[in-house]
Amino acid sequence: MSTKIPVNIAGNLVADPELSFGESGVAHAKLRVAVNQRLQGADGSWHDGEPVFHNVSAFRALAENAATSLKKGDPVTIAGELEFRSYEKDGERREARRILADTIGPDLRFGTAVYQRSSHAAVVGPDAEVQFGSGTARVEKPASPAYNLTSKGPVAAPTFGVAAGNEMT
Repeated sequence: MSTKIPVNIAGNLVADPELSFGESGVAHAKLRVAVNQRLQGADGSWHDGEPVFHNVSAFRALAENAATSLKKGDPVTIAGELEFRSYEKDGERREARRILADTIGPDLRFGTAVYQRSSHAAVVGPDAEVQFGSGTARVEKPASPAYNLTSKGPVAAPTFGVAAGNEMT
């Protein structure tokens, strides 16, 4: 039996994420995260407490993106469910815990990041056409992308309600 509890942590990766693929082809990334508590001493000075190490598992696209984007030492934030499980090994009952990640991201308190959207077949723009035939739906992507996340400059767009060439004077 397992118990799942919602949890959010912020810490540092202890090692590079380990990416593997199961028999069914599902990606699985294992991460190890150290969380240090900041403690204030009697004299008012701050110091790190004992680190707590968490095993984190991510699956599918989250696993692949985490393995590609993160490396040892990176500060991360993780939201997911804390899972406890018990098992027997060598005739002895043992317990294990891990965090099943729903989201993983860089901790921007300590640096900056540049976001790059992954291209997945399931992600389509608003101009995509859905065609039905032979019992299945098929999505056709438009010739140009619906959005561009790599642009760093301002984007000029026409004013709402004013058609090109029909400005009021």
